[in-house]
Amino acid sequence: MILVAAMMSSASCSGKVSSTPAEQNIEEIVAESPGNMFSADTSFSYVKAQVDFGPRTPGSEAHDACARWIVSELKRHGADTVMVQRGEVVDPVRGSKLPVSNILGRYNPQAKDRLMLVAHYDTRPWADEEDNPDLHNTPIDGANDGGSGVGVMLELARQLGIESPEIGVDFLFVDAEDSGTSGDHPDANLSWALGSQYWVENTDYSRLALQPRLVIVLDMVGGLNARFHREQFSTAYYPAEVNRVWAIARQAGYGDRFVNEQGGPILDDHLPFIRKGIPAIDIVESKSSATGSFPATWHTLSDNIQNISPESLKAVGATMLHLIRTGF
Repeated sequence: MILVAAMMSSASCSGKVSSTPAEQNIEEIVAESPGNMFSADTSFSYVKAQVDFGPRTPGSEAHDACARWIVSELKRHGADTVMVQRGEVVDPVRGSKLPVSNILGRYNPQAKDRLMLVAHYDTRPWADEEDNPDLHNTPIDGANDGGSGVGVMLELARQLGIESPEIGVDFLFVDAEDSGTSGDHPDANLSWALGSQYWVENTDYSRLALQPRLVIVLDMVGGLNARFHREQFSTAYYPAEVNRVWAIARQAGYGDRFVNEQGGPILDDHLPFIRKGIPAIDIVESKSSATGSFPATWHTLSDNIQNISPESLKAVGATMLHLIRTGF
């Protein structure tokens, strides 16, 4: 990695079970949402549906129910291919085996020009950023950190089911991003992003066919008044790609959200792809005006549906849809 000295303080972002999470509400909103126009309300409903499952910690019933629901939504929205990659990783805290399930949905799988969007759907098992230490072992809702990227991607999948893209689009929902420990160094073995690490090490693109030309990670994209600065690893390795996405955001009318300034260096799901030589960038709130880094709700019990903004979801989702429709 080429920015190690400057980035040693990097950090990752990474209950009750509802069998039919807000399904009827989603259907009612979808009926009012036309194609080729990203719906903030539908995306918000997808975030709420995940929160209704409860904390989606790997290995829990809520996590597995959410994974099955993601698969069913991809199929319902006409994905040409839906597959689940299952495996095991080592829990970085407990040292035990941790099951992972990465979910891939593909649109226009024959297209050689491919974009992959990535979001993690697991949630932090501990509210370790709570001021009260008695709450540190409490799992979080993960509405923003886990739910928001998935909510954007499922609404994009719905749009592509209405109007097929000319390029190939892959949606990868990765597992076990948010079980990491503090103090990781970008040159060392990451305890974060375990699902995406498993994906890049165990995916044979000669069999799956057509590696993506660009990977874009969506993480913590639904916070109140969220602003997205240029993540430092993304800018260091793939500045042209970052420039293109931020330019598309301005064209789509969201230049105020995609701030043309440097953000922090984040240990996130884009790093395993970068290490594998696959171009990848990260859209993540990493320079909040309130904290100077991650949103104030990060890894706390306040990461709930009350702190999700449909406007933030739309800024990212509409930018991604514009990118898909106009080319990248």
